[in-house]
Order: sequence, then structure tokens, then C-alpha cells
Amino acid sequence: MKKAGWVLTAALLLSGCQQMDGAEKDKQTETQEKNKAEKPADQPQEKEAAAGLKLEAAFFNEIKQVNGKAVITNPENMMVLVNKEFSLPGDYTPPDLVRPKVPFSFGEQDIEKSHMRKEAAGALEKMFAAAKQEQIDLFAVSGYRSYKRQVEIMNNQIAKVGTFEKAAQAVAPPGQSEHQTGLTMDISAESVQFDLLQAFETTKEGQWLANNAHKYGFILRYPKGKENVTKYMYEPWHFRYIGIKAAEEIYKHGWTLEEYFDHVQKI
Repeated sequence: MKKAGWVLTAALLLSGCQQMDGAEKDKQTETQEKNKAEKPADQPQEKEAAAGLKLEAAFFNEIKQVNGKAVITNPENMMVLVNKEFSLPGDYTPPDLVRPKVPFSFGEQDIEKSHMRKEAAGALEKMFAAAKQEQIDLFAVSGYRSYKRQVEIMNNQIAKVGTFEKAAQAVAPPGQSEHQTGLTMDISAESVQFDLLQAFETTKEGQWLANNAHKYGFILRYPKGKENVTKYMYEPWHFRYIGIKAAEEIYKHGWTLEEYFDHVQKI
């Protein structure tokens, strides 16, 4: 994750991973059931709306414990849930990375961060074209980020702030960045000098994305007011592809991806 232009004064906590017994359900299912049990009972309309929400088992994380971390073993899943609890393997590289045909803040350079997985890249092209028709000029800033690059970013941040714990308040620990999935793009505009700032939310470009990205299969991955759920600060520039059907459900209910998996039934 790229550090925001505004300084965040409140520290966000890292999520721990518990050792898993072989006879137990996978860690993600346990977390979902725990969260469901803690939901307040005075929300009948939301529960009724989500009652029929179902998702094939292939779209849920499959997890194994590696050195005390919950590591995802099916990372090519288009709805993979990557966060401070579920990590990608260090050697994972998406197999179908391409460079989407959209404007980039750094021009025509064909570099690592200009790539996305093929399906997500196609959806990004459609979204940018739709925005352009409404006189909204979007610019892609940062897509795929390898594990090696995540390590470099983390080491640079540690050098600045002194400890891993402090560094992890601003950037994702290696393996826990959605950028490694190839399904994420940071997006900006000339109105904010192509930077990644929370002020992006006040621009016409940021507002268009917040209100329309779901139509093309993208979600605002780290929304304002959900920092306690995502464990990341608000990032109005960070959009994650999950497909139109799930994106529309998340937009309609105001959920995060974590909350979507709390509500959806595995089939």
C-alpha cells in the first residue's frame, strides 16, 4: 500500500493468526461464523436482504498454516480475500498479467505496476472509457506489486519510522498487499497532481469512482469508517476487482469485502 499524503494519527492494529487444528474448519470460515454470532439482532432488513446471498466454495480462501501465518493456497481465485489475517504465498505471481489500455500517471512505461490480471484489466478499460464519456479523466497509478517489491517498500518504511510495527501502520506487510493479486489498481487524477491522497474523495473523479466503480466489478476496498474492519486507513484511490455481481452487493449494503464474506453462504 502506498502511504497516503495525509498523516494518519491513529494507529491501526495488526490482525493475528491462530494455529488451526486439523479437524477444524478453515480459518476464514471460523472468522466468519464468529463475526456472524456477534452481529446485533436489531437489523432485520439487512439480514433479510442478505439471506439469499450465496457463493460457490471455489471463491472462498483455502488456507494452510505456514510459520504461524494463514497462507492462501488458491490465490488465483478472483475473489481472494487478502488482508492482515490472510497472506499470499511469497512466490505467487498471477499467470495472466497484462497492461490495460488506459492512461497512466507515468506515461507509456511498461513496468511492473502497470499490469493487472487480464479480466481485471478489461474491466478497468471499460470503466475508464465510461468515465471519459462523462468528461471524467482517470489515471492509473499502481497495479500489480510483486512480493519482492513489497519487501523493498516495507524495508524503506522501517528505515523511516524505526520499527516494523510502526511501518505496518502505513504499508502492507509483504504478502498481505492486495496489489500482489493483480486485481487492484490505485487510481488518481490531474486535479490532485496524480498523487494518492485522501483529498481525492472530494474531486469529481474520486466521486465518480465511488458511485460507479461497482458497475464494472470494482469496489472501494478501504472505505471511510471501516478501518476497524479492514485494518487499513481510508484509501479513496484503491479499487479492487471482484466481478460485477459481488461488487453490486457490496455497494448496495455498504460492506467491505470482509463483511461480504461474513454474510454470504458457501455452496
